[in-house]
Formats: sequence, structure tokens, C-alpha cells
Amino acid sequence: MAELLSIGTVAARAGVSVAALRHYEERGLVHPVRDAAGRRRFPRHVLRRLAVVAAGQRVGLSLADIAEALSTLPTDRAPSAREWAGVGKRWQTLLDQRIRELQTLRTSLTGCIGCGCLSMTRCTLFNPHDEAAAEGEGSRWLRAATTDGEPTV
Repeated sequence: MAELLSIGTVAARAGVSVAALRHYEERGLVHPVRDAAGRRRFPRHVLRRLAVVAAGQRVGLSLADIAEALSTLPTDRAPSAREWAGVGKRWQTLLDQRIRELQTLRTSLTGCIGCGCLSMTRCTLFNPHDEAAAEGEGSRWLRAATTDGEPTV
């Protein structure tokens, strides 16, 4: 059987806390095995999964997005290059969406926020009678980036 690493060793190697590693386990991102004493032990290949988790978080993917992609990979062995490529394809759509949202945010930051105009004809922040409430919770000012695929101001 391949060498199994303790939770502390994996956390240190991955640059995360033990608590974060336990959280990732709860979210289905990593899958330890238990030794005879009931302690978590991780196969060495889990370090690559954790690197992918960190990369996904750095580019703004949620843990749910990351977990969905990783759920297609085997947990009992290191994934093949083809299996990793499948994860990359799944993320392309998500990342393209994030890029559109970031482009809209950049345009809005330089073209509107702080200008004081709040033009009723072109301002993306203008929301008469709280119409955006029908679209769901949270800020809706980036909705153009998520609906038509083209960043607008």
C-alpha cells in the first residue's frame, strides 16, 4: 500500500490549516482513510487535489464549484492526465464567466463608481423601485455580465 500521510503533514505540505483540511473533507474535496486507531491518513496524491483547490480559490471559484469538478475524479488513486484535463474543460466555462464579470466590474469601477452622476439612463447602479429585487438576493449590479455574456456599463 502507498505511503499515507498524517493530517498535520498534509496540512503543512499544502499550506493550509488542519481545520481547513477537515473542512475540505466535509465538503468532499479530499478523502482520507482511517488507520486502526481511527486517525485520518491521506494518500500522497491528495496534495495535487489540494493544489487544485487552492488554484480554484485564487481565481474566484467557490468550494462548491471546485467540489463539483473534483467529484469526477477518482478518490482511491491519482487521476490520470486525461481525467485532470476533464476538470480543466469543466472550469473553462466557469472561468470565462468570471472573466466577463471581472471585465464588467473593471469598466464599472473606472466609468461609474465615484463619478457621482448616477445617470438614470446609463448607470448600472441605478435601480428604480428596487426592480433588481426580483432577480434574487445580493447585489445585482453585475447582472449584465451574467445574462448576455457581454460586459456593459
